[in-house]
Amino acid sequence: YVSDPSPLGQRLVKKLWPGPVGLVFPVSEARRREVAERLGIEERTVYENGDITLRCPDHPVFADVARRVNAPLAMMRLADVSSQLPRDMDPATVDIDLALDAGPTRYSKPSTLLRVHEDRYEVVRTGVFDERIIERLLRTSVLFVCSGNTCRSPMAEALTRKIVAESLGTTEQQLEVRGYVVASAGVYALPGTRATPQAVEAVSGMGADLARHRSQPLTPELLHTADVVYAMGSAHARAIEMMSPAVADKVRPLDPAGDIEDPIGSDVGTYRSLAQKMEGLIRIRLKEDKIIT
Repeated sequence: YVSDPSPLGQRLVKKLWPGPVGLVFPVSEARRREVAERLGIEERTVYENGDITLRCPDHPVFADVARRVNAPLAMMRLADVSSQLPRDMDPATVDIDLALDAGPTRYSKPSTLLRVHEDRYEVVRTGVFDERIIERLLRTSVLFVCSGNTCRSPMAEALTRKIVAESLGTTEQQLEVRGYVVASAGVYALPGTRATPQAVEAVSGMGADLARHRSQPLTPELLHTADVVYAMGSAHARAIEMMSPAVADKVRPLDPAGDIEDPIGSDVGTYRSLAQKMEGLIRIRLKEDKIIT
């Protein structure tokens, strides 16, 4: 439906879908004519003023319908709800033949609309996501996952912040301004726990800082917003995919050769050896995944 989306357009699709965001793409006259002829429809069925608005709702009912319908789905706005969005479906109020009642809407706001240009986007309508949230979601995000988020994954996070900052020629404090987020989480983590003293000392000797780290549990939102997820072990990878099957294609083992053993309870020397090993693995992985050059 769209002629070769730009890298920005592809990134918007990857980072914002599925979700409450419509992406408006300009489409050439030749492509509009080609699509209409191929589908046997009028152009105005899917195109409006030379544009097409594409969506991928994050709703199980929609996903189920989309899987069962072996054809493109054209979603039409309800003409009589422009002044006030309904929270519940009332078939008596709209001229439709069939209503699938999926319960109250998740949000009380309309979807956000973005117009996508070659190298920039503009907010056509602010909805569930405002511009601040869009900017946050579009950042390059790296996530490390272990068990308790007090040893392995926070060490990897701290080392990665240092490595990425060095690669960009900036400071760790400026990473988010430059569009990078590095985070860690634990499959079984409790929120607010400090990193172990051995982990703090081990990475400190390598120029990384863990003193302010506080643990956080793994959540679907963290997984969804990450560009790449590095698991410390195969059990963590399985837990990630069980929590959010849709992210399976961006989950990697930090060490392709095997699990990174949990150093909890070991002396600081063991932690130092582990930190040095992880730093080498992280540099390789970040280059492979084009996070750094």
